[in-house]
Amino acid sequence: MAQETNGMLPYFGEDFMVYMETIKGKSGNTIKEYRYDLLMFFRFMKQRRRLVSLDIPFDEIDVSDFPLSELKTINLSDLYAFLNYVNTDRGGKQATRARKTASLHSFFKYATKKANILDENPASELESPKIPRRLPRYLELGESQELLDSVDGEFEERDTCILTFFLNCGMRLSELVGINTTDIRGNTLTVVGKGDKERTIYLNDACLHALSQYLAVRPNVQDKNGRKPLFVSKRKQRISTNTVQYTVKKYIVKAGLDPSKYSVHKLRHTAATLMYTYGNVDILALQEILGHESVSTTQIYTHAKDAQLQEAVSRNPLSGYKKDKKSKDNKDED
Repeated sequence: MAQETNGMLPYFGEDFMVYMETIKGKSGNTIKEYRYDLLMFFRFMKQRRRLVSLDIPFDEIDVSDFPLSELKTINLSDLYAFLNYVNTDRGGKQATRARKTASLHSFFKYATKKANILDENPASELESPKIPRRLPRYLELGESQELLDSVDGEFEERDTCILTFFLNCGMRLSELVGINTTDIRGNTLTVVGKGDKERTIYLNDACLHALSQYLAVRPNVQDKNGRKPLFVSKRKQRISTNTVQYTVKKYIVKAGLDPSKYSVHKLRHTAATLMYTYGNVDILALQEILGHESVSTTQIYTHAKDAQLQEAVSRNPLSGYKKDKKSKDNKDED
């Protein structure tokens, strides 16, 4: 079910949205998630405090009039009750509850420290559910090469360049479709990532070669603002995220890979894994390349393969030491 994010929050909730977008620089998707989580929370609180008839469907409860006086009475027990509701009534997984916990932390911290409408933060002791860490899915080196080899057709140069950028640079989908030709200078590329933060990506030989092949056939297209999008669609417009996703999925199938397991984002995982595995890239450099705000996010890509673990153990300087068991006769002589 699609998230309903069009409802109005109480004025202090709307003020929080403005703060997160304009001051904290959160992305549009993050803002939508905050709004969805807070709409659900205030609807739950209206039901819990009997401020609305239970006959009204939950997703139709108007929370724009949620009183500040009620906000000031919210305590830790209310927050636990809300997370329990998410778990039991909404089927929320651990990751969902963790996100809602993060939204509550951010909102009540704002209400206490920035807006100064609360004297105490009821979420200060609210613990986040632990999320089991799973290794990211990625293509092996040979599979990556097979994916690149599968590209053909009318847009072969463009699609090869797209896949090459994904697999070598680890950029996000939104970053790729947003590239303009003026963002490329020599062997560097400037992209705009989450929170409208710019970062520089260095293009290797494979990227530069694929780029030169594509630029030789790229249509001379510019948008209404005079910008020249690097990747152009069949309709001579900036390529859309949906078109890129469809294109990547098409070649995943053509390469004989499982489309249910691999996607555009898995190519980002693949680039990060290949750089870490074969490129001798340290964790801080990888964080910079991927544009992660926290190094803890980058650590999921540092999973070592069994062969590497075996090699690490075999390189232990004691690996060649083999102690022979003393014979019983030798022990008697001693």
